[in-house]
Amino acid sequence: MPHLRIVFAGTPAVAVPTLERLHASDHEVVGVVTRPPAPLGRKRVLTPSPVAEAAARLGIPVIDAARLDTEATERIAALRPDLGVVVAYGGLVREPLLSTPAHGWINLHFSALPAWRGAAPVQRAIIAGDAELGASVFRLVPELDAGDVYASRTRPLDPGETAGAALESLAATEAGLVLEVVDAIAAGTAIATPQAGEPSFAPKLGIEDGRIDWTRSTAEIDARIRGVTPEPGAHTEVDGTRLKVLDAAPAPDAAEAPRLGPGELRLDRKRLLAGTADGAMELRRVQPAGRSAMPAADWWRGLGVERADAR
Repeated sequence: MPHLRIVFAGTPAVAVPTLERLHASDHEVVGVVTRPPAPLGRKRVLTPSPVAEAAARLGIPVIDAARLDTEATERIAALRPDLGVVVAYGGLVREPLLSTPAHGWINLHFSALPAWRGAAPVQRAIIAGDAELGASVFRLVPELDAGDVYASRTRPLDPGETAGAALESLAATEAGLVLEVVDAIAAGTAIATPQAGEPSFAPKLGIEDGRIDWTRSTAEIDARIRGVTPEPGAHTEVDGTRLKVLDAAPAPDAAEAPRLGPGELRLDRKRLLAGTADGAMELRRVQPAGRSAMPAADWWRGLGVERADAR
């Protein structure tokens, strides 16, 4: 089987397992394209992306590029890649860069396409109440996540699984799927099939996507919280002050607890409950504005009230 010269484009931690898997293969990762260092933390320290840090550890040359413009295209072309591989780079690959590698570009996307095309497929799938998560390796084309699919598979969504945990899991398991496709392309046996069915879309999440609507059902609220954890994070307001909800779950015996109105907060047997349309959520860990994360019951006792309303 021929060995391919691969240029890899990715930025966040979920892209690292695929980079590592390709680097350990018989193929050669000749360069890594990633977003430039970004200011992180309270002190806004410029920090290389997780992919940049992994590339440095593996000894792979890095191209920092906020967007894949003419300069970036020329630098990538100089590497003479046979194939481009993308995992969550955070920018669009357009012509002439699309046609620069001899075999074009492939993309690992965390959904069973054409479901959930876009920036936040796992998050949107969880929020929507999907029973399964997926991953697809497809050929990059100018239209968003619309290329022919080389390989796709699904797995059940685990009860209580957050978007962060799901992405970490998929990133690890589906790195092997990418390598299978790369090997098949190198061997000349890869077959890509057009996407079938009506597409759904997964736009990037914003702060308002994390706002909890306590008039919804317990299942809907649980899905919303898990889908936005850890980013952008679930939140509500209590007495006009934002409260981040870091960990919560449906109260399994809500029918036996005091009946709460939607958003009504009350301590019950050392646990903090928040009423929903049809039951209650147990708040386990929260972060009040300007303070550190803490057990929800400890935060509640610090308020010194018997009940309050979240909205």
